[in-house]
Amino acid sequence: MSVTVIGIGADGWDGLPPASRHEITSCEVLMGSRRQLDLVPGDFERVPWPSPLVPALPGLLARHEGRRIGVLASGDPMFHGIGTTLVRLLGSVRVVPHPSSVSLACARLGWALDDVDVVSLVGKPAALVVPHLHPGRRVLVLGGDPREVAELAPGARLTVLEQLGGPGERVHHSLDDADPLHVLAVECGAGGESLTPGRPDEVYEHDGQLTKREVRAVTLALLAPRPGELLWDVGAGAGSIAVEWCRTHPRCRAIAVERDPERAARITRNAVKLGVPGVEVVVGESPGALDLEPPDAVFIGGGLTAEGVVERCWHALTPGGRLVANAVTLESEAVLTRWRGRLGGDLTRIEVSRATAIGGFTGWRPQMPVTAWVVTKENA
Repeated sequence: MSVTVIGIGADGWDGLPPASRHEITSCEVLMGSRRQLDLVPGDFERVPWPSPLVPALPGLLARHEGRRIGVLASGDPMFHGIGTTLVRLLGSVRVVPHPSSVSLACARLGWALDDVDVVSLVGKPAALVVPHLHPGRRVLVLGGDPREVAELAPGARLTVLEQLGGPGERVHHSLDDADPLHVLAVECGAGGESLTPGRPDEVYEHDGQLTKREVRAVTLALLAPRPGELLWDVGAGAGSIAVEWCRTHPRCRAIAVERDPERAARITRNAVKLGVPGVEVVVGESPGALDLEPPDAVFIGGGLTAEGVVERCWHALTPGGRLVANAVTLESEAVLTRWRGRLGGDLTRIEVSRATAIGGFTGWRPQMPVTAWVVTKENA
């Protein structure tokens, strides 16, 4: 199948170089949004994108098998564009890029392209921008509602750039009625949240079932997240481990498994609040609920004594993956000791005391000690 993806800007046909024009006029079928198809001349067959697009792509392309297919994409097709989707689907396509909206926005703002964070909110919740809001950082947001981003970034300077490169280009600071074809520039002020594991307990909504801050920081260090890895958070409680796993890198993913529906709903709210709305929540009892995508790491924070939980987690874990389980009761600690005897790994006792008022004085108030077991599944 011959597919060529051609980037096009808001300036349409007039802004295309000869090579891009040649690719368009050479195709027999041209696919794209209705807006894009209206920008170019030619007597080829025009096929507007259906909605939803991605599920329909295989059948759409198959119907035009054997014909020269052109696909129009906004700006650079390989930057948050249809080009990456087609490469995943077909394996290889010819791509003719055009300057992206991000490149044009940086040119208008005088920002260094290699020193900005880019967040796409196309079809996604605004909360995804939260992990990028740090003092002095510059963020370009693609799509979404500028007013929702403004609520998440108090004190930031926001600039709306519309129809970049086209005759209707406009740069302004009004957040109302932004053109659908816009980029939002965010210059962060003071404040912002650390991405280091161990967020204050108070930022989480919970009913007491929460891995406390200091233990959470140690647990994340033992889990050792890497970009693109998937975590199972089993017996997730408030979901703090899953949330902070995902905050370590935008490509990290997590599935939180929790049997209590109210707690599961809290996990979703905590994930949205802390900027990782992609945390998947599964409501169900383990191990029955663990028929899931194989994980690269597993944390068992609850349900250790339930029959089959550790077995199922270990069996599902990918080679090289890490399993971390925390115990606070003698019964669950006995489970960890038994499994360490079978699989090896390390046991660590975590004891934390906090200074609290005792009358007119200050003393140490110990928290319940936590036993952590960590083991790595050897490569096959």
